[in-house]
Amino acid sequence: MPIIQLKDISRVYKIGAETIHAIRSVSLEINKNEYVALMGPSGSGKSTLMNILGCLDTPSGGQYILNGTSVGNMSDNELAMIRNKEIGFIFQTFNLLPRSTALDNVALPLVYAGLNKTKRTERAMKVLTDVGLHDRVKHKPNELSGGQRQRVAVARALVNSPSIILADEPTGNLDSKTSIEIMALFEEIHQLGNTIIVVTHEEDIAKYAHRIIRLKDGLVESDEINKDIKKSEPVTV
Repeated sequence: MPIIQLKDISRVYKIGAETIHAIRSVSLEINKNEYVALMGPSGSGKSTLMNILGCLDTPSGGQYILNGTSVGNMSDNELAMIRNKEIGFIFQTFNLLPRSTALDNVALPLVYAGLNKTKRTERAMKVLTDVGLHDRVKHKPNELSGGQRQRVAVARALVNSPSIILADEPTGNLDSKTSIEIMALFEEIHQLGNTIIVVTHEEDIAKYAHRIIRLKDGLVESDEINKDIKKSEPVTV
């Protein structure tokens, strides 16, 4: 059974007298443990689609079924719960709290999930160790390199054991060597059974995915299995 089903999804914005059709009619399915790249130039609708997939925005038309449940009928509170429990977000700008340690940044989603401090610390420590940052848990973001900050963001996305990892231009602010390290980490996460959706405009990054969906003018232009998957060497940190 697909983890994500989009049926004839559209998204229309009204800005003054102007109507913008960000997504026109998108239907697709993503199965559990798929590794998908969502590509397209600026204005293609990929960011809008990512926001809909992440329950940060609701479609103007069509149906979004996530894990067998229709998202369209959910209240704001239910959507917030889905975002916290089912989806791990990774952003280009890391979105870390500057005054909090790596450990506190990673534990934050568990506060909303209602876990006590001991369990939060235990689980946050485990995922930080998994991403190779066991010796950086007390560091604040400004004491970490760009790659380390993105690893903290990856750990935070993983801490709730979400069904889906949604990454928006995850290497956009990183140099090429660090980008390769982060994509190697994504491959490891995928092998552990996570569903990964990477939104990118970079062909190089999309090639790590096993399936590439290209958007153009709010429509799916192509949806193909990647026959030439770029492999990353496991990284020792």
